Amino acid sequence: MIDFDKIRAIDFHTHAEEPCGCHSDDGYDDLQSTMASYFGAPWKHPPTVQETAAHYREQNIAAVIFPVDAERETGYRRYKNEEVAAIAAENDDVLIPFASIDPWKGKMGVREARRLIKEFGIKGFKFHPTMQGFFPNDRIAYPLYEAIAEEGGIALFHTGQTGVGSGMPGGNGMRLKYSNPMYMDDVAVDFPDLKIILAHPSFPWQEEALSVAQHKPNVYIDMSGWSPKYFPDILVRYANSILKKKMLFGSDWPMISPERWLNDFEKIAIKDEVRPLILKENAMRLLGAS
Repeated sequence: MIDFDKIRAIDFHTHAEEPCGCHSDDGYDDLQSTMASYFGAPWKHPPTVQETAAHYREQNIAAVIFPVDAERETGYRRYKNEEVAAIAAENDDVLIPFASIDPWKGKMGVREARRLIKEFGIKGFKFHPTMQGFFPNDRIAYPLYEAIAEEGGIALFHTGQTGVGSGMPGGNGMRLKYSNPMYMDDVAVDFPDLKIILAHPSFPWQEEALSVAQHKPNVYIDMSGWSPKYFPDILVRYANSILKKKMLFGSDWPMISPERWLNDFEKIAIKDEVRPLILKENAMRLLGAS
């Protein structure tokens, strides 16, 4: 189990990747290599979950880790939630297992969510509206949200522009409109007991994300996907003040390493008393570990 007293931070946003070649038939490897170029990632092949665990252990950082299920919209075979959870269980000194279920899977997805929480110890679920092709406030997703809320899970949503498909013809079919964080306002109203995280600085809708997080008690923001040196001033200002207990460290590994993010975070104008909140204490509270 994770010793929260000893780790130096909790990364709330890391991606689980299968060993290279497991999905070369569907174009996913090409997508990954294009994303790596976009982010300037320093690897030739994405690290596996085991390699991710080893890296985070060396860094003395815990990590929330998840796959992304976007089979219907993209045609990319998903990394099975059970496999990710099993590897996370082998590395439970550093990994915190989340899952991903495409909301278009309906009742089948709802059953899967409840089973994953009860049988595999899944703590939350990752949604990527742009990859999955749905508006977060579409009622098609509501039974899944209801199940997650009833089981005490966390729902983490990609928001804002995405590196997925960036620079590829037609953006590889990715439609940015689905990831406007204002759609999350409806979800926060309709599921007031659901713990919701808006992932990333939400360019070009940063103020919308800050507004929703400030107004709705159950909404948080993870600061992944960008080097902190590029954070807009308004995000830093809110992180230092009225949202200081709602901001979470996230890297977006393997596209951005935790050590790169943390190094750049040291150089921005975050108050000394706020840094521990963002790096670990807010995440502990959200996970029920404090």
